[in-house]
Amino acid sequence: MTVKVFIPTALRQYADNTNTIELGGDTVGEVLSNLAEKFPTLKTHLFTDDGALRNFVNVYVKDENIRALNFNETVVAEGDEITLVPAVAGGTGILDISAEGVELSNDEIERFSRHLILPEVGMEGQKKLKASSVLLIGTGGLGSPLALYLAAAGVGRLGLVDFDVVDKSNLQRQIIHTTADVGRPKIESAKESILALNPHVQVDTYEAGFTSENAMEIAKDYDIIIDGTDNFPTRYLVNDVCVLLKKPNVYGSIFRFEGQASVFYAEKGPCYRCLYPEPPPPGMVPSCAEGGVLGILPGLVGLIQATEGIKILLGEGEPLLGRLMLINSLAMTFRELKLRKDPSCPICGDNPTITELIDYQEFCGIPQAQEAEAAKMQNGTITAPEVKARLDKGDDFILVDVREQHEYDICRIEGSVLIPLSEIDSRLGELEKDTDIVVHCKMGGRSANAQAMLQEVGYTSVLNMEGGIMAWSDLVDSSVPKY
Repeated sequence: MTVKVFIPTALRQYADNTNTIELGGDTVGEVLSNLAEKFPTLKTHLFTDDGALRNFVNVYVKDENIRALNFNETVVAEGDEITLVPAVAGGTGILDISAEGVELSNDEIERFSRHLILPEVGMEGQKKLKASSVLLIGTGGLGSPLALYLAAAGVGRLGLVDFDVVDKSNLQRQIIHTTADVGRPKIESAKESILALNPHVQVDTYEAGFTSENAMEIAKDYDIIIDGTDNFPTRYLVNDVCVLLKKPNVYGSIFRFEGQASVFYAEKGPCYRCLYPEPPPPGMVPSCAEGGVLGILPGLVGLIQATEGIKILLGEGEPLLGRLMLINSLAMTFRELKLRKDPSCPICGDNPTITELIDYQEFCGIPQAQEAEAAKMQNGTITAPEVKARLDKGDDFILVDVREQHEYDICRIEGSVLIPLSEIDSRLGELEKDTDIVVHCKMGGRSANAQAMLQEVGYTSVLNMEGGIMAWSDLVDSSVPKY
């Protein structure tokens, strides 16, 4: 029996950058076992040590999620398609926005005239939009198109949550900001752009992280929350806030050339935890800063989120409730997978165990500052200036760059050896076990994984360069370009 397996971008680095592969097997378990045998590095990202499927990976057969089934016993037929989906989460009938007492000025009627002649919107729908409120978590890649298009559409109140400042590397995709905004708080720049586009919008700003301490208070008065975040602790926090406050959560995520979008609303369907009960371990899924992202992709996914938000507020169309959209911008394909509410979900299931917000850093396995420092001491780190001093002294060690070839082509440290993280297992013969090794990547995440991999197979003297080549540029040699 031969089936086709679709491997998402986030996992391809562990599968020789393979997109799809045909494999034999009578059950899903046999097919995935053959996949792991072909790509041994991928195995640890799919299965736990006892052979169970990891909680942050979903497996679909013919677009049906089989997580609730025993994948080792799930039979496949010739020509079936298996899709791996890791975490990187009539009328809508969801909300009833009241437009009572809301009026449109002549300026607004002219501004929104193309909406007003749509029977599905009309005067009543436009008044609903003016009466509605949306909280945007993040004003970056996804938040930029979200804020601009929701403002342009006439949503009356937008809340912006962000504590970051505009960086030059943001401008490739975060179109709400400009070159002149570099160094400014993102919410200031975003608010200025929104009001320049539509001065009728009320813009509330929260220059702070979205945390367990402030999230409920910030979110309680908004109709819907749209998730434009780029980290798992905040993603799970947004989900739990929405479940506890009984609000829709419009979800989007991006990585390299692929994205996901859905609407999570526990009152009428699954929540994010139903799809991904647990996050991946820290560092297992690269961030956009490490893995990169096509600048146009967040615009594409953000506009899907904005569309879903407008549909929910208008009460028109069918939202992506119980459906996960997978977007592949290289192939320009849109696939839809069905989602089910998990009766054992810890927050929206039949017997919830999460009844208040928790410590999401701890839940996602991210240590606090003191623990992180202790881990550094235990695992072995070295600073960029210390590496430079050792190079200048002519110390006997190997500096291994675990980035990809295309990153190495952008910039490199003189004397380093390129062994991409995905190739370490197959190139161990190039590294003597009794030699001192220093590993580095762009920012320190992938090199920490490389360090752990080497230590696991018996390399005893491996140090990880803190901050990667970005720290080298900041602290050692500013002529090395940052990317």
